Amino acid sequence: MSSTVVLQTAIPGLSVRRGKVRDVYDLGDRLLLVGTDRISAFDWVMPNGIPDKGKILTQIAAFWFELLGEPNHLITTDVEKMNLPPEADRAQLAGRTTLCRKTQVIPIECVVRGYLAGSGWAEYQRNQTVCGIPLPSGLRECDELPEPIFTPATKAETGHDENITFEQMAEIVGRALAEELRRRSLSIFSRGVEYARQRGIIIADTKFEFGRVGDEILLIDEVLTPDSSRFWPAELYQPGRNQPSFDKQFVRDWLVSAGWDKNSPPPVLPDDVVARTREKYIEAFEKLTGRKFVP
Repeated sequence: MSSTVVLQTAIPGLSVRRGKVRDVYDLGDRLLLVGTDRISAFDWVMPNGIPDKGKILTQIAAFWFELLGEPNHLITTDVEKMNLPPEADRAQLAGRTTLCRKTQVIPIECVVRGYLAGSGWAEYQRNQTVCGIPLPSGLRECDELPEPIFTPATKAETGHDENITFEQMAEIVGRALAEELRRRSLSIFSRGVEYARQRGIIIADTKFEFGRVGDEILLIDEVLTPDSSRFWPAELYQPGRNQPSFDKQFVRDWLVSAGWDKNSPPPVLPDDVVARTREKYIEAFEKLTGRKFVP
């Protein structure tokens, strides 16, 4: 395992805004997005990180941006092409940094669900709906839905995003834009699911974000990563139960078993949980890209 964990970065002369996972540097009409090794669960950032996580997620997103061919914000992930200050630690930033166009972010999480899992399964058990969308009776946990459904949410600065109806989304952003984002989200999801399935991964659900540059609507943020999606190994898929996954489930499971109350600062993750989580991120990267991950 890599010995260095990058929990935060600093670039001389540039101010930084830190999200749960990424450090964001504003360059005027461009942004630098640096994927750190921070990991969050239950809306808390853990005190220790997952080595190489930022590199893995940055490179998975870059892979999808290129493969999908969808208009997007990516300019380059090559730090030598970013015109960084001479004092910047290029070795630390390499592999985990994205130079992208700055957009006016559309304040909607464009969620697409292809399987009945997570909060969707919980709602279905109560009402036979997911985000208010009626579904057939008799579905089991993690069953594939008859067709993918678009379930938007509002973007929250802190805490959980809030699910909204498509009609509420249309009131926020306008009907024409809402319909375009729904169409594009379902199309991107369908193409991503088809490709990933050939690589042995089921993408159960995901979220997309979009932004404007003038009249252009661009796919932004990350796309189809284990942090923004629910990834399951296809060979182990068995509906009617919770599925093993490629994401941070080891972290969530350990926190629950440790009895953490989710209200006080979280405990330090043990080495074995860190190592197993890193292994799953790497496995997802290698399955999707067909390349060996090089730290």
